[in-house]
Amino acid sequence: MTKLIIPQALKPGDQVAIISTARSIDPEKLHDAIQLLEKWGLICKEGRNLRRVFNQFAGTIEERASDLQWAITEENIKGIICFRGGYGTVQIIDKVNFKPLLTNPKWICGYSDITVLHNKVHSMGIASLHSTMPINFANNTSSVFSSLSNALFEKQVDLLSPSSKYNKPGKCTGQAIGGNLSIIYSLSGTNADIDTKGKILFLEDLDEYLYHIDRMMHNLKKSGKLHELAGLVIGAMTDMKDNQVPFGKTAYEIIQEATAEFTYPVCYDFPFGHIDDNQSVILGMNYNLSVTLEGGELRNSE
Repeated sequence: MTKLIIPQALKPGDQVAIISTARSIDPEKLHDAIQLLEKWGLICKEGRNLRRVFNQFAGTIEERASDLQWAITEENIKGIICFRGGYGTVQIIDKVNFKPLLTNPKWICGYSDITVLHNKVHSMGIASLHSTMPINFANNTSSVFSSLSNALFEKQVDLLSPSSKYNKPGKCTGQAIGGNLSIIYSLSGTNADIDTKGKILFLEDLDEYLYHIDRMMHNLKKSGKLHELAGLVIGAMTDMKDNQVPFGKTAYEIIQEATAEFTYPVCYDFPFGHIDDNQSVILGMNYNLSVTLEGGELRNSE
């Protein structure tokens, strides 16, 4: 693999763009988010169409694509803060030129539907930040903000997870990759697909039927994405749903079954995803992962 392109650490006085590539925003939460980022010394610049509303989206496809293109192209912008997820990012990525990031890389921050952007820039060899977003700031724990600040200003992320009976013990080193399971599944076979070989795959999801989780894990397995991993990290599987006739397994049990034949370490209950304690992970960064039944430990290896 070619050398990873890692955006520079932010510093006070840097400009960051706030945009929404998916659903429409809550202006009150935007105000509070700007206050927090300004306390860190950052200068916030709103996308021209950030406050637009078009059905459930933050503007039309063209308007959202325009904001993302502006944030990527504008040289003074050092970071791109995605306000929220939901759905819609996949609609715009083929209308945006990502090549300026190769010479002027900048942090793309977010999770959930923003996994579309993480996949895209990972395929170009550029690191990005799986992190909380302004829509969640009001409910996030204080450690989430420490994690986000450490990642943006120091490019440093060290994380611990609690004990889990599902953990498969072991140690590995590899690039962090992944994000939302449903998004990764939906992009399989497209020009925004990811290569997982030799990497540490992170997965989380929200509000899915358990049989959907089973379907998606079978897809990842049949497409080879689970076969040659360095390791697997499972974050929150939040608000899972079931049919009137139960599926018969939890999300963790479904994942455990799908990965039973593989020998790499698997860590469950990791603090990332649709939870208040959504810690930041630098995707593309090399990490050392250590997993025991007592918990998991993730450390920068570079």
